[in-house]
Amino acid sequence: MLGLFSSSIVSPPDELVAAGSRTPSPKITAAALVNRFLETNPSGVSVQIGDHVQLAYTHHNQSPIQPRSFAVKDEIFCLFEGALDNLGSLKQQYGLGKSANEVVLVIEAYKALRDRAPYPPNHVVGHLEGNFAFVVFDKSTSTLFVASDQFGKVPLYWGITADGYVAFANDADLLKGACGKSLASFPQGCFYSTAVGEPVGQLRSYENPKNKITAVLATEEEIWGAKFMVEGPAVLAVTK
Repeated sequence: MLGLFSSSIVSPPDELVAAGSRTPSPKITAAALVNRFLETNPSGVSVQIGDHVQLAYTHHNQSPIQPRSFAVKDEIFCLFEGALDNLGSLKQQYGLGKSANEVVLVIEAYKALRDRAPYPPNHVVGHLEGNFAFVVFDKSTSTLFVASDQFGKVPLYWGITADGYVAFANDADLLKGACGKSLASFPQGCFYSTAVGEPVGQLRSYENPKNKITAVLATEEEIWGAKFMVEGPAVLAVTK
């Protein structure tokens, strides 16, 4: 899966910008990255959302136990990969029918977060049990919400393209050739959220929401430009 967001939607993390400018390396534009994704995934599908967002996904070579899915509801777009162990109980909690799958559940969870303010984001993501990574874009508010499971079982990476788009993908090789050293693994057990209408995002741990997340620039020889880590001792967030 692939999500691309212009600087009007998301301001790139300073650490990724610094990593890319420190060591000049080959990059391509967001449009070229989407084309590369479609060329390497014959069954790939892309969706353009306005002038500043593009999503793409494929079922090609997906894991049978961690499938990829895409859904749109009420102008909320979601890319999801993985499987939730507690999907049944969550469907009851959110009042969903038996046929609802993980991607529909995440959209409903996001809507609860958006519409029931103040509702801590770490509570929403903390209720999800299983292996997952997802990208949610709310067109009505130009809000982005991204998260990865606590063990990083479903890989997720982010980087910056040649024209300043922030890219999220489950394929590291795809971004390595597109984002240069402006590239990092998305920290496990964390979520990234932009405020309504504001491109400056917030990266936080949903297990340890009070712990600061820092990024360390990688050495010149490393493929990654930076590594994001949650500081301090683990203090599990209350999710019940």
